[in-house]
Amino acid sequence: MKSEIDLSLTHLLQQKVILYPTDTVWGIGCDATCEAAVNKVFKIKQRSESKSLIILVASLEMLQQYIPEIPKSALEILKNTTKPTSIIYNNPVGLAKNVVANDNTVAIRIPENDFCKQLISTFGKPIVSTSANISGDETPKSFKEISQAILDSVDYVVNLQREAINEKSSTILKVAENGELIVLRS
Repeated sequence: MKSEIDLSLTHLLQQKVILYPTDTVWGIGCDATCEAAVNKVFKIKQRSESKSLIILVASLEMLQQYIPEIPKSALEILKNTTKPTSIIYNNPVGLAKNVVANDNTVAIRIPENDFCKQLISTFGKPIVSTSANISGDETPKSFKEISQAILDSVDYVVNLQREAINEKSSTILKVAENGELIVLRS
């Protein structure tokens, strides 16, 4: 795994795009603080920048660097959830402006995947995690379902967990103005 982290890190540092396994489905990723790299992801996905992307961070401490005010309701979920959960937060800081939605929100998840956590920790910054498909196409549930167009368009494909099948995307919650959480996808 170390060599795959090193190779992925090399690409992320060069503002390139990787294809990698996550705790949910395979993801297309890049440095979430680099606007040029994020633009490449939107181009690969053939997706409008008006649609936001999910960001992965390695820990609660890293999350707090980008979301200065985390509501108690979100902290409780993060401490107690047993399944992948992305939370849409208000007023992020320090991220590329094109990963932040028009309403000044961003979806962030702390993955339970050793490769992701080690990569993000070593990189020291969040990475984008959007499903490995052209926008509007079905989300691939395994590596072998990823289209050749996606495989050809990324700069590096991680050589781990290619046999795994993951049927489920993350739960998505949104922090309302009053701090309560709204379920958008369970």
